[in-house]
Amino acid sequence: MKRPVATILLHVGLVVGSAAALAPLVWMISASVMPTGEANTFPPRFLPSSPTLVHYRELFTRLDLGRAFGSSLLVASAITLVSLLLNSMAGYAFAKLRFPGRSRLFGGLLTAMIIPTPIAMLPLFLLLRSLGLVNSYAGVVLPAAATILGVFLVRQFALGIPDDLIQSARLDGAGELTIYRKIVLPLLRPVLTTLGIVTFLATWNDFIWPLIVLTDERRYTLPVALASLVGEHALDTELMMAGSVLTVMPVLLLFLVLQRQYIEGIMLGGVKE
Repeated sequence: MKRPVATILLHVGLVVGSAAALAPLVWMISASVMPTGEANTFPPRFLPSSPTLVHYRELFTRLDLGRAFGSSLLVASAITLVSLLLNSMAGYAFAKLRFPGRSRLFGGLLTAMIIPTPIAMLPLFLLLRSLGLVNSYAGVVLPAAATILGVFLVRQFALGIPDDLIQSARLDGAGELTIYRKIVLPLLRPVLTTLGIVTFLATWNDFIWPLIVLTDERRYTLPVALASLVGEHALDTELMMAGSVLTVMPVLLLFLVLQRQYIEGIMLGGVKE
């Protein structure tokens, strides 16, 4: 008798927690289609009195948020693709290739993870400025082309690839690039899927680095462009919520579509020695 009661209480708690987590997202969508000023009324409304899409039209016409959407898509896609390539190569090398100083170099990379990101931004910005990459998409993409966390995750997963499989390919005359492309990459698919999702989400939502590097409004990504609306439309809550919906929904839909692969990569990416 106690077990059904505990199960019911558990489900009730999960439902309440889910509702609390989803309520802000639902209100954001609802407020984005409210008439101007209705989101600021008291007591606050949860549903619009007469839904309208005028705020979305304003974002794409007068404010040209479509250009920012394209910039975010370009930057996030480029960073995700390049980082998957470089992180998978480096992770495989640290896991399966033998070269002098491998352990020390990997340990140094892990030690560098303790350096706070804001501290590294200034020297990184000065380096990009000396290379003439400030106010360019390359200046946003290159610093994220490979990450210590990405190399670590791929390396831990690649440790589970049988050495005999790689050695057999070498005995058959396959080169390292062929082994990487035809054997290692297919086996790394679960962890690369997870890493790709995490990288795309983090890049799409990144605000600080694009704000530092990009000075031309025509190159602004969505989070930066949306933040610039605060000064011009500080009281237009409905317009801000419409911009927030356009920022959140693409990555939310992407996660919902790929959540199974994401969880599988997390479950299979445990430490292997």
